Amino acid sequence: MEMKKFYRAVMELNQMDDNEQKEKAAKAFFEKLNFMEFPEYFNWVEEVFDNIHVKERGENLALLWTDIVTKETKRYTYKEFSANGNKCLNYLRNAGVKQSDNMYMMVPIVPETWFATYAGIKGGLVSVPTATTMTMRELQYRFETYEPDVIISDQSFTDLMDEALTVTGITPKTKIVLGTKPGWTSYADIENESATAEAAKTKAHDLLFCFFTSGTTGLPKRVGHSATSYPVGHLSTSVMIGVKPDDIHHNLSAPGWAKWAWSSFFVPLNVGAAATGFNFTTLDGNQYLEAIATNKVSTFCAPPTAWRMFINMDISAYDLSCLRQSISAGEPLNPEVIIQWKKFTGTEIRDFYGQTESTAMIGNPPWMTGKMRNGSFGYPSFMYDVALIDDEGNEILTPDEPGHIVVKLDKFKSKGLFTEYIGSPEKMNQVFIDDYYYTGDRASFDADGYWWFVGRADDVIKSSDYRVGPFEVESALVEHPAIGEAAVIGKPDPKRHQLVKAYVILNQGFEPTRELALDLFKHTIAILAKFKIPRIIEFVPEVPKTISGKIRRIELREQELARLEDKEETSPNEYFYWDFPELSSKNK
Repeated sequence: MEMKKFYRAVMELNQMDDNEQKEKAAKAFFEKLNFMEFPEYFNWVEEVFDNIHVKERGENLALLWTDIVTKETKRYTYKEFSANGNKCLNYLRNAGVKQSDNMYMMVPIVPETWFATYAGIKGGLVSVPTATTMTMRELQYRFETYEPDVIISDQSFTDLMDEALTVTGITPKTKIVLGTKPGWTSYADIENESATAEAAKTKAHDLLFCFFTSGTTGLPKRVGHSATSYPVGHLSTSVMIGVKPDDIHHNLSAPGWAKWAWSSFFVPLNVGAAATGFNFTTLDGNQYLEAIATNKVSTFCAPPTAWRMFINMDISAYDLSCLRQSISAGEPLNPEVIIQWKKFTGTEIRDFYGQTESTAMIGNPPWMTGKMRNGSFGYPSFMYDVALIDDEGNEILTPDEPGHIVVKLDKFKSKGLFTEYIGSPEKMNQVFIDDYYYTGDRASFDADGYWWFVGRADDVIKSSDYRVGPFEVESALVEHPAIGEAAVIGKPDPKRHQLVKAYVILNQGFEPTRELALDLFKHTIAILAKFKIPRIIEFVPEVPKTISGKIRRIELREQELARLEDKEETSPNEYFYWDFPELSSKNK
């Protein structure tokens, strides 16, 4: 079976009206996909985007972009999308960029992001999406561990990029700027290139994406995805969301994160639907829902923080009659959010789960509509052989018993699992154990097969839609001369799921004061992306540790939960970011 036949099959599957029939078809489809052998070569752009969608629906809408503040709008058909992507690829090749070179992209939500991603896949480059929140220190780490051959950056970030390049002594083959900057090539110059380009001969397991993701015991890991693990792996996500070829799909996510590649790129473009991008600086719920209504979005994916914002607005003020599917990912939504959204839109918010290392792994697919249970994140995708394992490595078969979420590898390796932690075989050995891939998350399932998320098995903090590794925050804090040691955890919060809280132990000669807390907040702002900085700092004489000296963050989390349950007042040595008017200009 040729690869493009699988994409046609998903397009047909997602258009089925009968949910029972759709579920059976999905199960049969993935059983066939899971056990097939990939061909030696596969280039998703050539075989799917160009040879199916451009060839058969070239005049259909592929990308709809709008600025939600200025209302500027741009529309691109599949033919126009392909032409723009080819121009980008031709420029890169003329600049000496070769297959397997690394391409960093630090850009906002603009059409060029889609075109550059297309060019990277077609040309066999390794795309390195880079969040626009990066600091110079974070860029320096990334450049030193994974050298850039190409940089595409918004004009506002070029000074930061140049500083990181100077510090590391790296000279990319080309630097492309959205705008103008001396020493950089303007993206506008790419318009002069040819609108046709030959696809690279990429092998099925060639590396095509590198995502930096937070960990608990070190600096960010480099998650490598291949020419198949994302393009083919996200067939599970396309099915989970239920996008049809005539849908206008929107995902509230920014480039630089794996979720953008998931749902803003592969989910709609796998099946020939229209992708959308709404550019904004600060999320304004009213402007956003107006854009959803005006652009007649039919499938909408957003994080829990956004859903909670929307249901506290007057949803009835917007015409959301085109909305067919509503999807959430990140952490469970409380029932009231789901009830209120359905009341005004007629759609149930369907929750699902996955990782940077995977595609949609567990969730509530379209055929679960009307059968979901509030708080449950569904059941495993047919693409993954998912199980629960206890601490001794035994598979859990008893309902309501929490365990580690793992992917079983004894029968087949899921097509959506990542290729490697690039350059980190020791980290691979930590998660691939005895024919299991350990996700690092815990869950349980009930007697009816519904799965329930328990939490992280490690200490990664989930704040809003971001993952924060405590090690990064602790490392930044101890660079301050007053700090001898720091321990960082996620404190439960009803709006953001967790807030980053730091327990700090002072060096001799320093006292816990408001002035020192302010200085620590400013210190972390200068080093870390804003979503990583502590929102709470508590000065303590010591933190709980194991016999071997490791910080027991679990004990700190339990202390915080006990405080909340007992409604204890805050400590006199506890300081909150939002209590400092001096920081009011910062993003809270």
